[in-house]
Amino acid sequence: MSPGTLAAFAALAFVVIVIPGPSVLFIVGRALQHGRGRALVSVVGNAGGFVVHAVLVATGVGVLIAASEVAFVALKIVGGLYLIYLGVQAIRHRRDGLVGVDEAAEADDAPVWKVLTESFVVGVTNPKTLVFVAAVLPQFVDPAAGPAWVQILVLGLVFSVIAIVSDGAYALLAAGARDWFASSPRRLARMRAAGGALMATLGGVLLLSRRAV
Repeated sequence: MSPGTLAAFAALAFVVIVIPGPSVLFIVGRALQHGRGRALVSVVGNAGGFVVHAVLVATGVGVLIAASEVAFVALKIVGGLYLIYLGVQAIRHRRDGLVGVDEAAEADDAPVWKVLTESFVVGVTNPKTLVFVAAVLPQFVDPAAGPAWVQILVLGLVFSVIAIVSDGAYALLAAGARDWFASSPRRLARMRAAGGALMATLGGVLLLSRRAV
């Protein structure tokens, strides 16, 4: 793969990622719910889902799923319902750990493995990301540059790194706003509920969305 091709893909990926979309809204919701540390963990987990999509496309499975209406709808339903579930749970537990102003600023007892797993599931079950990977990545493959599956994996990793940097910036900005609300347990509880509502709404939008990328 030539440096020019890689640079062209990186430029396209940057534009696609920087413009706020479902992934950004999810990360912002996590930042409002959990704070800076867990939001950054969510960024990594969500990006991991994209790597899985790249692997599926590289092996040919992803293309079949993207082309199947039944598989697409099933993936969309699972992803949408899971986001709604996470949002409802965030609203239900919005006051957990808020025992005082000082403690509230640091309270975030969600296990790292749980946050990482949840974010990874959200990333894997995002059908629009899979369709994007299946439709765009193969266009940057150069048959003369080596095995196509290797090039697709490289492009997937490039996209994931850019996503981690960009989504991480959004996470830090959203977490900064949350830190101000943390001076009041009541405000922090409302902020957590807002993050949950954002995720639940995103799940509903995913369920109602059409197939177009």
